[in-house]
Amino acid sequence: MSDPARLFAAVTPSPKVVSALREELDRHLLERGPLRWVETPQWHITLGFYGKDDPDGRVSWLRPRLAGLSAPTVRLVGAGSFSGVLWIGVREHGLTEVAEEIRPEGQTRPFHPHLTLARGRASGAIDAIERWRRRLAEFESPEWTAAEVVLFRSDRVEDGRRAGPRYSVVERFPLDAPG
Repeated sequence: MSDPARLFAAVTPSPKVVSALREELDRHLLERGPLRWVETPQWHITLGFYGKDDPDGRVSWLRPRLAGLSAPTVRLVGAGSFSGVLWIGVREHGLTEVAEEIRPEGQTRPFHPHLTLARGRASGAIDAIERWRRRLAEFESPEWTAAEVVLFRSDRVEDGRRAGPRYSVVERFPLDAPG
């Protein structure tokens, strides 16, 4: 048994989608405001959060649940916010079904797929989030097939420049071609 770690399962956007979203954000580069932006390599759509858990045990739990599932098609669309978080919305076909298969035990909250872009609670952050939500309201990425689910480990890092979570891959689970 390995040491417990904060774990979550997610899909990650394709390079083409990352490029399209990065380009849209960079159009407003000078207007970042008082928000803490999620670094591009950390972008993901969470399917299930497992909290502190044994990585080996979670891999064994996920493997049979994901085996044979069809890869969903996904597109990032629009923007929204909640509790000091700016996010991009998701239009999907099949992603909810994958998330339901790997729903954490006891989880009752509805699945609300999104990609978190920034967080902020400091003075002015809520206004900045609202401005960004309006700027990104019409955004629509290319569609992609999420060919794998990734189990990530989240570790808190303080490196002098900034503090926050850093994600590392525990295991990748390929999904079948779309049905």
